[in-house]
Amino acid sequence: MYRSLYVLLLMAMMAFVMPSCSDDDDFTMSPGNLLTFSQDTVSLDTIFSRVPTATKTFWVYNKSGSGIRCTNIRLEKGNQTGFRVNVDGSYLGASDGFMVNDIEVRNRDSIRVFVELTSPANNKDVPTLLTENLIFNLESGAQQKVCLQAFTWDADMYDNMIVSEDKTIESTKPIIIYGGITVEEGATLTLKAGTTLYFHENAGIDVYGRLLVEGTVDNNVILRGDRIDRMFDYLPYDRVSGQWQGIKIHESSYDNLIEYADIHSTYNGIVCDSSDVSRLKLNLYNSVIHNCQGYGLLSIHSVVDVVNCQITNTLNDCVAFYGGVGRVMQSTIAQFYPYDANRGAALRFANIKDDQVLPLYDFSCINSIVTGYADDVVMGEADSTANYKFSFDHCMLRTPAIEDTINIKNVIWEDPEDTVTVYGHKHFRVFDTENLIYDFRLDSLSTAIGKALPLESLPFDRLGIRRDEEPDLGCYEYVKEN
Repeated sequence: MYRSLYVLLLMAMMAFVMPSCSDDDDFTMSPGNLLTFSQDTVSLDTIFSRVPTATKTFWVYNKSGSGIRCTNIRLEKGNQTGFRVNVDGSYLGASDGFMVNDIEVRNRDSIRVFVELTSPANNKDVPTLLTENLIFNLESGAQQKVCLQAFTWDADMYDNMIVSEDKTIESTKPIIIYGGITVEEGATLTLKAGTTLYFHENAGIDVYGRLLVEGTVDNNVILRGDRIDRMFDYLPYDRVSGQWQGIKIHESSYDNLIEYADIHSTYNGIVCDSSDVSRLKLNLYNSVIHNCQGYGLLSIHSVVDVVNCQITNTLNDCVAFYGGVGRVMQSTIAQFYPYDANRGAALRFANIKDDQVLPLYDFSCINSIVTGYADDVVMGEADSTANYKFSFDHCMLRTPAIEDTINIKNVIWEDPEDTVTVYGHKHFRVFDTENLIYDFRLDSLSTAIGKALPLESLPFDRLGIRRDEEPDLGCYEYVKEN
């Protein structure tokens, strides 16, 4: 009896399964049976021409009820656009042909399509839309298509640029740097307003001679990584730290000027090597250093001025002075690095580094905001055997209060336990840690408003806004939002 029931059950299951298998193997010739695509347009955003893109993918589904054969899948414009496509393991592109034949998509099955692009030059100074259609010709005679598109942007490209004599770079086109830029001793590299340099992963600027960055309030010089695609749909690579190597100013280099520069998403923003403290190493004016995987500004036994600058969100210290002479004036230094809780200080000033004594002849901080996540983001480190001179005047500091009326005057101490006063990230207008979007202009609630010492030498903030009779701390004067 049990054997009979088992046989009947097995036969019923086979009767159920066999028609299903038959349906999967049945290929339709009806024009009404069509494929379904996960997206009808695949966009690669804005890309550099002649530079291979990252890979985008989409899915091709068969939900029609019967198998579908594609007699061919082809790029409509052939090999003229630079698109490369992999369809179910078969390649379409300039070197592999632009068509594949006899692709089957069984009922309730799918295939994945991979799309890349190396576009030709468009000979224009602005991004230009490049389109292509991936055509699916079905055995039934029906035709379907998926649009492939990207904005392609011509760029000038340099590999291991050596500046051995004075050189000026001025361009409205993007400039991609592979291998890096070396400014040799005795030579000056000048970057003019409105120029943007896109550095490849291992590239940066090594300065043995002199660097002049001559941005303006309306046309900053932008130094950034060369990835203009996205890590995730919501996150461009440009918001990710460590995309390039930054600027290193070597021992032999003096009298560097960086004004109205936007330096971001690098490893170290600027590193100044130990040098003769009777000579100026660097004037850093009206600039931004943001989102670094190392230091923002590291000065080792050098003379460095930082005026009207924003230096924010770094894995190591945002600003560190080890010896030498340093001045921070009317600047915003904020340590809210999002990727690692073991982040450095916002500001460090010391006369010793790695057991090496480096006299700190003079360090001053005026009209500045120094804040961050931690309860104490201002670090002073002293060896009693060497010079250690410092002063703070009209500043807001996130550090425990210090009784020192000689070196510290008119300082507002951020108390993390104070739940009434606005401190930390609440000073600032936009603080979006999920999408890594920050705007360090002052919010209307900030207690830094109206607390600065009026300085005739700095009538305008970093954005060219005139400071009023009761100016604000930091590099941005508060302006009421519309």
